[in-house]
This record gives sequence, C-alpha cells and structure tokens, in this order.
Amino acid sequence: MKSDIQIAQEAKMIHIGEVAAQLDIPEDELEYYGKYKAKLGDELWDRIKDHKDGKLVLVTAINPTPAGEGKTTTTVGIGQAMGKLGKKAVIALREPSLGPCFGIKGGAAGGGYAQVVPMEDLNLHFTGDFHAITSANNLLAAMLDNHIMQGNTLRIDPNQVVWKRCVDMNDRVLRNIVVGLGRPVDGVVREDHFIISVASEIMAILCLAENMKDLKERLSRIIVAYSYDGEPVTAGQINAVGSMAALLKDAIKPNLIQTVENTPALVHGGPFANIAHGCNSVRATKTALKLADYVITEAGFGADLGAEKFLDIKCRMAGLKPDAVVLVATVRALKYNGGVAKADLNEENLEALKAGIVNLEKHIENIAKYNVPCVVTLNRFVSDTDAELAYVKEFCEARGCDFALSEVWEKGGEGGVELANQLLHTLETKESGYTPLYDEKLPIREKIETIAKEIYGASGVNYAPAAAQAIERLEKLGYGDTPVCMAKNQYSLSDDPSKLGRPKDFEVTIREVYASAGAGFVVAITGTVMTMPGLPLHPAAERIDVNDDGRITGLS
Repeated sequence: MKSDIQIAQEAKMIHIGEVAAQLDIPEDELEYYGKYKAKLGDELWDRIKDHKDGKLVLVTAINPTPAGEGKTTTTVGIGQAMGKLGKKAVIALREPSLGPCFGIKGGAAGGGYAQVVPMEDLNLHFTGDFHAITSANNLLAAMLDNHIMQGNTLRIDPNQVVWKRCVDMNDRVLRNIVVGLGRPVDGVVREDHFIISVASEIMAILCLAENMKDLKERLSRIIVAYSYDGEPVTAGQINAVGSMAALLKDAIKPNLIQTVENTPALVHGGPFANIAHGCNSVRATKTALKLADYVITEAGFGADLGAEKFLDIKCRMAGLKPDAVVLVATVRALKYNGGVAKADLNEENLEALKAGIVNLEKHIENIAKYNVPCVVTLNRFVSDTDAELAYVKEFCEARGCDFALSEVWEKGGEGGVELANQLLHTLETKESGYTPLYDEKLPIREKIETIAKEIYGASGVNYAPAAAQAIERLEKLGYGDTPVCMAKNQYSLSDDPSKLGRPKDFEVTIREVYASAGAGFVVAITGTVMTMPGLPLHPAAERIDVNDDGRITGLS
C-alpha cells in the first residue's frame, strides 16, 4: 500500500495558471511562487467582489481519536467528487503548522487519493505565511520590552505583560521562561512565555481581517500589557502596527494550490481549533465563494471546537451563512468511543458501536442548534461490516440527518460521488436557517456557560479565582460584548480528555480568561489545555528525511 507522501509525489500536477483558469482567474491576477503555488492579490477581489456567492459547506467531525476520522481527507474528496459531477467547486483549507508536522500528527494535507499538493511544500514552509506571523508576533514582543527598558513612558507594569512570544514548533521548555537576565543593558528581568505560532492572536487577526485596513486596525487593538494603573496598553500605543503590517503584507493574501486530481484549493491561515478559532481565513473563504458554485471548507478537530467557532465566531463576524454541514465519523472511531482498544477495532462489535455512537449523536444535536442542514458521512474502512454500516445509517436517518458513505482515501473523487450527490440533494431540498448559538452582548459568564452546557453537555462551570477576576476586569474595561473562544482539549466533549463518548454530570473548569481585542473575542482556557504543545516520546520528526536527490520522505 502506498503512503500518502508517495501518492502525493506521484500526482500529475498541472501549472498553477491552469488551475486558476478553472476559476476564470487570469495570469495577471496571480503572484507565482514557483510552478504550483500562487497568491491571490487585491486585483482579483476588486474584480469579483460583486459576484454572486456560491454555496458554503462546512466539514467537521466527531471528537478525534487514535483510530482516525479523516476530516481534511473528506473535505478534499468532496471537492474532487464535485469535479467528477461537473460542478464548479473549490476547497478552502487551513495551512498546517510545523508543530504537529514534526510532532504527533505528521502532515495535514488530506490523505490517500484525496490530498492537496505539493504536499511537502504545504506541510513545511509553503509560502512563508506562518514565518511572517511569527516574525510580526516577536517584533511586537521586542518593541514592548524595548519600551519598558527605554524609559517606560506608558508606565507598563512588567508583572502585567500579557503578550507572549511564539515559535511554530512544539517546544515545551519555552512555556515558562525568564527574560532580561544579565547586564542592565540586556533588559528588564521578568517572567515570559512562548506559545505556538498558530495560537498567536496575530494568526487569528490575519484569518479574520477583510483587508489591509482592517488588519492594521485589528493589530492596533492588541492588548500587550496593563499599566500600573490597571489600564490596557495596546500595540498601537507601542507604535508597532506599521512594521507588523509590513511583515504581513504578503501573508494576508490567500494561496492557491491544487488537489491530486487538479481541483482548485485555497489554503490560507491556520489557527488551532483547540486553542484558537480553528478556521481558514475569511478572505480565502469569501474569495472562494465568489469564484465557485460550491465551497467546501473545514474547521479543526471535532464539531464541539472547530464547528462551534466557525458558526459562533467566523460566520458571525464575516457575515457568512453556511448552507450545510458534513459531519465525518468512522466506525472504528465510534467503537473506540465505545471502549474498544485500538488493536481490536478491526473486529465487528455492534455493542461497542452502539455505546460509542452517542458521541456522534451529541454532535448531530449540536449542529441542529444552529439550524443548518447536516449530512453525516462514514469514512469507510475495509474492516467495516455491512451490519455496522447499516446501524450507523439507520441511526443518523432516524435523527433527521442525510447520510452517505465516503471512500475518498482509497478512490479519490470517484469514492466521494455518493457523498457529493447526497450533499447536492441536501442543498437543493433543505434550507439553512443559520443563527449563532448565543447573543454576543450577553455577559461573559453566560456565554461561557451556554457553550459549556449546550455544546459540551456540562452540568455547570467552575471558575478559578484568577479567571473570575479577569472576567470582572474585562467587562469593566468594555471587552465583554464579543464572542467567546473556548480553549479546550479536542479528545473529549468535556475538559477531561479521558472521558470519551458522551460524558454526563461533569463541570467545566475555566482556568484563565483574557481578551484577544484585535481578533475581537474573549478567550476562555479550560482544564489543562496548553497553548504550547510538547513533542511525544517518538515525534514524527524522527521519521522525516531528505534523500540525495532532494526528495523528502517520512512526511505523512
């Protein structure tokens, strides 16, 4: 059996200009990054901004498990299947972070015969967007520390600096550090922290900004610290906005690549859904909607994370209206939720399937709360039995969901035709009445508790003293009238990753709350979730190499 990287390297890519031509984009509206990548500039948007929008479909999933779900693979496969059916479709994805690529996960370009390519470029440096974000983040950190040392006219309290440095790598030893050690000219000694670049507020800002003007306004609102008087100090007051924007001037432009079947894909931005809002950029999504009749996008991790934030943050802020949601599951993952060990997942086990399908049931119920039609798909494995498949189909249809099997990993677009046809039927017969889950003007606690109870199924919420104080402070300062971005582990509906299936009678603990004022939301960190991941015992980096011909191996 061929690996993902072998399939990707054997794909017959066409010049990116030919890919763009499928979407009626002329060469002079492309900024080439070699033969197979291009950025889309302002000229394109200015020409198409009054075009009619296509249909917007979100692909999400049950909570991830070691058994695998295949959300990105399904997203790519649907786009390819639409092409097989003669439909004008484009895929809108996030860019992978180097952290997971070299850490626990490997690449994030899809899998099998449903991938975006060039896979190695995408998974590694791509067009440099993440490097630009990292540089802008750390420029702001450097200017902040320089201001404190060079007289501190803004009276910043070094003990209340909230802006963190970042690096796009899983490096746990940087979570908590001390800076400014050495001579007086080396800076003011204080505690500092690193986060992974995809958790930077600048990543969120880039993905939510409509244009350069909006980007700069958002950058100026970033809270970097508090003064001795308790007043917020912003990036605008540090005079860092212009130089940050200069670093981001190319990164704000969406990237165009292709799938292994040459279907167009806009890949731009990459916030994690467990610690940020988890969606590709508004700019890429809106551009895709003007270029195609069907836009297939995805949001990170399970529907309790990525989909909730897509529906409550991104769509609300950008004025987007999703027309349907595709909810991905596998029989194997459902059995894992039912208590089956990973080694035994290939054996038929209807009892475990019935026990674990409650996780899928909760996600179905959650999507219904937004009044958006839902199609459930099973990413089929050869070990799945007819009895298991029939049970899931019957279960979903009994709950008002359309259902289809997907075999895109093995068969590419052809393996997604059944799913694409079902999705087209859903789009034609069911109207979306999309509405957010909560009113953003509600008090912060009410918004947190609405998400915890309605989406996670919690019985209540506990607040650490520091979190309670932060909420009170933020509301007094006028930062309470925004959506809430919940940072939570991805493996469980609860804030305890060991609780699989559909946990009940649990409370969510809010450890920390802060304002991402530039992004336009308040972040609530639950449980023990980390904004800087660590590497596992045997990271994927141990398997990655490049041969004498410059060919990369081991990236999956």
